[in-house]
Amino acid sequence: MEVVSPLGGRILVPTRLLYRSQDPLAVQLLFWDDLKGMVPWVFARDLLAAGTRAPSGDGDVRVWPGESGAEALLHLSLSSPYGSAHLVAPLPVIEEWLWRTYRLVPAGGEAEALNLDARLAEFLDGAP
Repeated sequence: MEVVSPLGGRILVPTRLLYRSQDPLAVQLLFWDDLKGMVPWVFARDLLAAGTRAPSGDGDVRVWPGESGAEALLHLSLSSPYGSAHLVAPLPVIEEWLWRTYRLVPAGGEAEALNLDARLAEFLDGAP
């Protein structure tokens, strides 16, 4: 991904996208920081998917598509009490990655993947 500066310049930020079927509702962006190592940012997979088609999100994470064709980009605006960042990534790359996450856990299959009933029963069985 690239961070977009207020003046429009871009700086490459090594980023890893992570999806785990054990946490099927969330995606993680892991940003490399020379001082802190990998810094995670976690948000809803559905938000990322919706943002590939239209502006989405209204809180700490906003996502929207921009440009088209070979230059298609995905824009992410991340904000926290510690600062904010506007990032861009090639839209086709993000769409392909999302497609692979939906092959692991299809849309609507998140509750089954979470297996909440079994986890709740396990938790309650261990209660004093």
